[in-house]
Amino acid sequence: MSNTNPQRLDSVDALRGLTVAAMIFVNDPGDWSHLWWPFEHAEWHGCTPTDLVFPTFLFIVGVALALAGGPKLDAGSDLAALQRAWWGRALRIVLLGWALAALIAFSFGHHWRPLGVLQRIAICFGGVGWLYLHVSPRARWGLLAALLVGYGLLLNAGADLGRDTSLPSRVDATLLGPFAYRYDPATGLGYEPEGLLSTLGALATTLFGAACGDWLRRRELRPIVIAGLMAALAGVALHLLWQPMNKALWTPAFVLFTGGLAALALVLLHTAIDRHGAPPIGRRFGVNAITAYAGSMVMVCLMYGVKWQGRSLHGHLFDAGFAWLVPSFGPEAASHAWALVQVVFWWAVLRWMDAKKLRISI
Repeated sequence: MSNTNPQRLDSVDALRGLTVAAMIFVNDPGDWSHLWWPFEHAEWHGCTPTDLVFPTFLFIVGVALALAGGPKLDAGSDLAALQRAWWGRALRIVLLGWALAALIAFSFGHHWRPLGVLQRIAICFGGVGWLYLHVSPRARWGLLAALLVGYGLLLNAGADLGRDTSLPSRVDATLLGPFAYRYDPATGLGYEPEGLLSTLGALATTLFGAACGDWLRRRELRPIVIAGLMAALAGVALHLLWQPMNKALWTPAFVLFTGGLAALALVLLHTAIDRHGAPPIGRRFGVNAITAYAGSMVMVCLMYGVKWQGRSLHGHLFDAGFAWLVPSFGPEAASHAWALVQVVFWWAVLRWMDAKKLRISI
């Protein structure tokens, strides 16, 4: 999803692109049984570097909405056309998410999931986009606070914060049933990492990004730094004193900690790239984010889905190209070397697209 603001900032594209590259890296190891801990999600509570990837992307969605919509609000433009374009884009992202879910189900023999990463992006993009155009900045801050407090209290109202027994998990299991990520028909328990109630936390992340985007388009970096530091520290405090960070539940502590770090990363890249001319590493992934993410998912599905001599194409290629690393460096090194090759492959594709000035946006 590209930023349509004419004052496009390379730093925003770079941060978006680095996030997409990280998504590809952590989504496609050579062997899911052998991962170094920074490159896998926390087992349940907690936050690893991998857990920072998705919230950073949603934070950038909010930033991009502010950069695209803010100038039109300031100019008093008719916002109806922009709103229709944003709703249309959100719908197309949902449809793409459903198509990828169908391909994943076919390739891996899983059930089809109506919810997922792209669907959550679409909900946050459409919802926060509407709020940005129709609700005042002060009211959006109030809504952000209400989401954090209200959702936190809602989580406390559940029996506990267990994987299958938390309130969001019970809601998802009840409403989605066998279409949830995991579901046990015998007990009626399950969970969905991109579930319905946890979307409230994701919306809060995107709203925070939009607020920081407003400061960024006015080149006011000090408020972003202060807000980022305060949010990250507040997230740690909540984690220790009230509710743990949890990506699947997208708890308030997770919102604040990851959003704070994303805000600080944005300031760092803006200062280095836009103000001091540092190379915008990751920009190519950022300007063609949808191509990189969706294309990599399709490639993964094909490599696992295509069988040859009783094994997947992925298995043949991984063993042929990376098995030699195992005796000297261990299976984790081989697993992540495969993932790195996938990132390099898509960098080459995007470099060619950038040279041809090809940009695919939905």
